Amino acid sequence: MKPIVKLLLESGSLNTAQLAQVLNLSEADVNRQLDELKAQRVLLGFRPVLNLAHEDSGVVRAVIEVRITPERGGGFNRLAERISRFDEVESCFLMSGSYDLLVFVNGGSLQRVAAFVSEKLSTLEGVLSTATHFMLRSYKEQGFLLDVKQEEAERLKVAP
Repeated sequence: MKPIVKLLLESGSLNTAQLAQVLNLSEADVNRQLDELKAQRVLLGFRPVLNLAHEDSGVVRAVIEVRITPERGGGFNRLAERISRFDEVESCFLMSGSYDLLVFVNGGSLQRVAAFVSEKLSTLEGVLSTATHFMLRSYKEQGFLLDVKQEEAERLKVAP
């Protein structure tokens, strides 16, 4: 893994000047490396980590387990890509185990998410079944502890 990629994963909030200082590079070199990563589609974008519990966002989040029939010659890819194109879908992953796809969905209400599942997702040819789980509370998002005082957010101490 390239040092800049590792640093982006560990400290995504650093600006290019800070990245350059930590990596002992010029800011122009950091920008060049970032442009290369974008061209290679390794770096697809930057997103802040939000604690939506402190914001009246009106967003309902759900995780949906989807069982699908693989296609001859294409496997799961065509249907997974089709599902991924829906605006409601935040993420879609091919999984091993008792279901094939794990789909993360956002909606304005429980009813909108339910309507997405019943009217769009489950009606697709090749979808065998769905199981929807609504997210009630987040404790950790993308490596950040939520609703924890800063001094409590430190790593757990290891005792012999």
